Amino acid sequence: MSTRQGAAGDRQEGVEPVTVVGAGPAGLACAIALAGGGRPVVVHEWRGDVGTRFHGDFQGLENWSDERDVLDELGAAGVAPTFEHHAVLRGTVYDSHGNHYRVRSRKPLFYLVRRGAGAGCLDHDLLRQAIAAGVDVRLGERATRAEGGSVLAIGPRVADAIAVGYVFETGLPDGNWLILDNRLAPLGYAYLLVHGGRGTVATCLFSDFKRQAVYVERTVTAFRERVGLEMRDPRPFGGFANFRLPRTAMQGGHPVIGEQAGFQDALAGFGIRYALRSGLLAARSILDGVDYTSLWQDELEPLLRVGTVNRFVFNLVGDPGWRAVAKRLGQGDARSVLHRFYRPSMISRLLFPVARLRYRAPLRDRSCDHVDCHCVWCECQAELKAMRLPGETER
Repeated sequence: MSTRQGAAGDRQEGVEPVTVVGAGPAGLACAIALAGGGRPVVVHEWRGDVGTRFHGDFQGLENWSDERDVLDELGAAGVAPTFEHHAVLRGTVYDSHGNHYRVRSRKPLFYLVRRGAGAGCLDHDLLRQAIAAGVDVRLGERATRAEGGSVLAIGPRVADAIAVGYVFETGLPDGNWLILDNRLAPLGYAYLLVHGGRGTVATCLFSDFKRQAVYVERTVTAFRERVGLEMRDPRPFGGFANFRLPRTAMQGGHPVIGEQAGFQDALAGFGIRYALRSGLLAARSILDGVDYTSLWQDELEPLLRVGTVNRFVFNLVGDPGWRAVAKRLGQGDARSVLHRFYRPSMISRLLFPVARLRYRAPLRDRSCDHVDCHCVWCECQAELKAMRLPGETER
């Protein structure tokens, strides 16, 4: 399936189009920005639609890692926030002992968005914007090679964390709940997000992937006991995330963006903002003739480094430390508290060399050996292999 390129792409007749490989948020944001700058763009997506990795599940477009509101950042770059989004200013965090902490913020902590191919979902809306801007989006068409002016955005290549749970309908009031408990989510967290009669409940695991079904069952039970969770028409879903501190975000001379480059928050996995920003930086590098490496190292690398340190500390402090963090979030403006966690500091700079040395060890799940394993990561191996570009090797 190919969409016809419109006027925005026609106005630079004779100019070689930029090829974007992958139609996730990073790739589509890049394409929209390029088209807005007058460049013809062709997007190749080997799947038959956008957002097929997702199932209409709620995710968070975080709003604490930068002083700027994320919607203002997108709007300034020409990406309109016309997708469904709901500002989240409050929620509840539970520790492993069942203690709860009310979290509040004067400005949005994050925006609740839905992922998938359906109307209103982030992925669907970015596709609609790209087509309206004149981008030639070729769904179901694999890019045979990357050449000329290309941007690579084919998504995560390995799994450092997985999220598994259910999407459902419910009569539960709108709300946002988080549980920090290794019995539900080893080295991660369990979450429940409800808005407008729709809900997503999941466990986000950083280890022990093989027992994902056990942790999902425990997570559902915990939210039933704590908030009275009731689900109608529950549908299972799962996804995975790749965290990496890249030495380079170039491949064969082409910018690499989104999770293919490892641009993801290593602490909590809130990577949509990083993906979108990396796509916009790649577009800026092409439109303005600026070095892409300099751009991402200036605007993304400090966040990636702090995320690496935060993940290292999170793994180290265990349950007592997590309780202290939950308590601190409940005592002040939560967005301000989180912003300080994500701001480079003298402590994070001192800890970074140690955190970097241990970065891979605590994230790679040794239980996921692909032997009699049906976790999300193992189930996706064949598809990931098919997605690789010619010459690309598995990391």
